[in-house]
Amino acid sequence: MAECPDLRFLLLPLPEFALLPFGGFIDKLRFSADDEDYSRQRYCAWTILGLQPGHVLSSSGAALRIEATPDELTLADYDYLVLFGGRNAQATAALAPAYQPLLRRAARAGVKLVAIDNASFLLAACGLLDGHRVAVHWRHEAEFRASFAHVRLARERLYCLDGARISCAGGAAAIDLAVELLAQGSGRARALKGLADMLVDETRSGQHALRSLQMASSGERHVDRAIALMRHGLASADGIEQLAASVGISRRQLDRLFHASQGMSAREYWNELRLQHVRWRLLNSSHSLAQLADEIGVSDASHLGKLFRQRFGVAPGTFRRQGGVL
Repeated sequence: MAECPDLRFLLLPLPEFALLPFGGFIDKLRFSADDEDYSRQRYCAWTILGLQPGHVLSSSGAALRIEATPDELTLADYDYLVLFGGRNAQATAALAPAYQPLLRRAARAGVKLVAIDNASFLLAACGLLDGHRVAVHWRHEAEFRASFAHVRLARERLYCLDGARISCAGGAAAIDLAVELLAQGSGRARALKGLADMLVDETRSGQHALRSLQMASSGERHVDRAIALMRHGLASADGIEQLAASVGISRRQLDRLFHASQGMSAREYWNELRLQHVRWRLLNSSHSLAQLADEIGVSDASHLGKLFRQRFGVAPGTFRRQGGVL
């Protein structure tokens, strides 16, 4: 019997945290924490932390009970403080004044800070990612870059381990990160324990490339790669010629493939991606139209407003005030 756990985790779900990464992460800990499936915290242990006692609501409305507050425990007794981000990245970053004292105390105590999903916005707003690389969900890369241009993004990564700062894009990648942390502290065999019970075939490295991010239903390799480049270059000044060259075909070939699989030219598809990004950001951030214009490489807010009205039939400000009702 283990006398004390190999690893101890503080789990800190932020308001409106996503259940998927939280559930995947804690269940992976549970399977690795004991022999068989007894769910005892023998080889690793965890405590659900909150600034105040009570419950914290997830993005789906489900409530999670807080087990301890910072004053009830000794931070130095823990190896990792794992933050699970809220639904809205800017609202999560705005929590910095409330959470910064705790996070800085934990860092001084030698606790490694782990940001899952939009929790990276909170760490960055607290100045705790300076000099570190961070993995961010692909949907939020442009938003993160606009807010924290001095913090280096680890692009196309599911998770990134950078010393005492660890980040994860969220979703099911939280399981992969849990496996990696457990492997480092308890060995690979114990880290992999229970994956079959979770119906997970295999774990993915931080560099794993998501096939689902390619989005093309035709399975056409060139279109897949072009769409991936478009997503990561919403603000790029490159034209379709450069994009086609990066894919390894001519512009005419690329347009023909896009018309066949997407019903539009490559340029039209790229412009649509940009405007759909702005549409999503208007509903899920408080950034100004000028900032959103920078994110997609449009010259100014006035021009973006014109493009948005042409596409969606409503001004961006009206769209935001109406909550997306067209």
